[in-house]
Amino acid sequence: MLAVILVGIAVAAGISMFGKSSATSNRDAVIHDCSTVVSYAQQFYKKPAEMGGGGRAFTGLTLAKLNWPASNLNGGYALTVNNANQITVVGTGVETGVSCSMIYYANGDSTRTTAAP
Repeated sequence: MLAVILVGIAVAAGISMFGKSSATSNRDAVIHDCSTVVSYAQQFYKKPAEMGGGGRAFTGLTLAKLNWPASNLNGGYALTVNNANQITVVGTGVETGVSCSMIYYANGDSTRTTAAP
């Protein structure tokens, strides 16, 4: 009887650890994806308008122009152009409570906020 209780406790602990590990992995993946979107946006900003870029502006930039999906196995993503020199990228993970928000400025400054359980 004691063995059954110990096995039950071990299984419950394992499930809890797996859930935390899964959330951490998802958070890391969403942060990576948001960083990749920012990197692509930098390329768009620097590329001349004649070559399909922004010509030193984020104006008109969308995820579609970066060839980035609105969602993937890691979560969902949104890109907002705040002004010609600033964007916000938001990622919401598939795990409950996982999110990432990055504000990127054309001068290279950025801020990042993440949340995970």
